[in-house]
Amino acid sequence: MLLLSLNLGRSELTEHTDVDYTGIRKQPVTGPVAVSAPGPKGIGASGLAGDSVCDLRNHGGNDQAVYAYAREDLDLWARELGRELPPGAFGENLTTRGLDVNGALIGERWRIGPDLLLEVTSPRTPCRTFAGFMAEQRWVKRFTQVALPGAYLRVIEPGEITAGDGIEIAYRPEHEVTVSFLFRALTTEPALLPRVLAAGEALHPEAYEKALRRTGANERLDTR
Repeated sequence: MLLLSLNLGRSELTEHTDVDYTGIRKQPVTGPVAVSAPGPKGIGASGLAGDSVCDLRNHGGNDQAVYAYAREDLDLWARELGRELPPGAFGENLTTRGLDVNGALIGERWRIGPDLLLEVTSPRTPCRTFAGFMAEQRWVKRFTQVALPGAYLRVIEPGEITAGDGIEIAYRPEHEVTVSFLFRALTTEPALLPRVLAAGEALHPEAYEKALRRTGANERLDTR
């Protein structure tokens, strides 16, 4: 398992979303890149040095500090779309090889290089910016149906990483909530939502709250 490509984006104008700028267009970079962790009590931003995150309402933050997508899944989409998809084509920071990104468990931790430790928090949800960037018909619906969303991660221990670094699964929790499972629960199969609570505090806070609301609704129905 390795980091095939390390990709950063610069702020640019966009017409495909409610914000004026986006950093979705990622390009591979050479040389080491520092990845920071939040400070004490979660204060301070985390993420990759030099990577622009423009829509802070929907992207970035400590629970979505890094986005990973598997080269194998990009290849699947390349065959489906009939076009080349280079590293960074989905706006991912990390293009991996040999790692089942969508089969990763929420709360799973990855060691990349000697120092960086990341924790899987949530799947990527497709948005208007992504759809406009891809310029494919019915892109949000198609991406959702395939349920290969890629993973957002939080930074547990900071470090420098370089393309070609090895990736090691440092910790794998004992529950069923994979990235793909959570994505389906949040999109096409909301009946799964109560089960995602098994992932506990590792869940992205928004997913956790949505699951709690669904569980509460189910409990109210059970008492009628």
